[in-house]
Amino acid sequence: MTAPTERPRSIDLNADLGEVPEALADGREEALLRVVTSANVACGGHAGDLGTVAEVLVLARRLGVSVGAHPGYPDRAGFGRTSMKMTSEEIETMVFEQVERLAGVAGRVGCSVSHVKPHGALYNDAARDKVVAAAVARGVRRWNRAVVLVGLAGSLALEVYASEGLRAVAECFADRAYEADGALRSRELPGALITDPERAGAQAVSIALRGCVTAWGGELVPVRADTICIHGDNPAAVAVARAVRGALEGMDVALRPFRAGH
Repeated sequence: MTAPTERPRSIDLNADLGEVPEALADGREEALLRVVTSANVACGGHAGDLGTVAEVLVLARRLGVSVGAHPGYPDRAGFGRTSMKMTSEEIETMVFEQVERLAGVAGRVGCSVSHVKPHGALYNDAARDKVVAAAVARGVRRWNRAVVLVGLAGSLALEVYASEGLRAVAECFADRAYEADGALRSRELPGALITDPERAGAQAVSIALRGCVTAWGGELVPVRADTICIHGDNPAAVAVARAVRGALEGMDVALRPFRAGH
């Protein structure tokens, strides 16, 4: 594959937050919020509680960061990274209830929720299973039809979300390795998480400007993304986020949050 000619553009930079209480206590979450343009906040399913949710939302509001809900399978022991056998109706209700819970806290602290991004196994299941994706979309739509729904770039989830009447936004990852088919490399395999800030920055630039990532096997995989993610539970998250932002801005890529209705 020949990479497209580089072109300046704008992109959103997001992080998954509210998942690790220690990161709130020691300032890592605030440090991330000073770098990113959007935050996906855990809704109490795979992680988070009313206290951590409120704390992250207050910080996000103060720092001008766009806020989204980050619902996941109710598997706190496994951090929502293992698929659960649930009916489509159960998934729909689960997503609706988690998003509504976060939105309630957001309203109390003066924030608005602009987007929803499923977490972990729910995100990956939706990327490859139309039934799961449709259930996620219905749960979100039940709460608010105008909200943006984030899914893996190139996956069928984006098509399903759009077919359910929602605005779908494509996401790529600066700190995750990819396989040749565009899927994320399983966390059970070596090298799945990128902790080297320089490598993460280079991958973000490749996504934003060249529309491709280098897969685990060395192949160039075409991607198109509206937002780039950094995992808040990555041990190197703050350094990675700063390197990614610096690399993008160094290539004249403007960082701007996506907004519902835009």
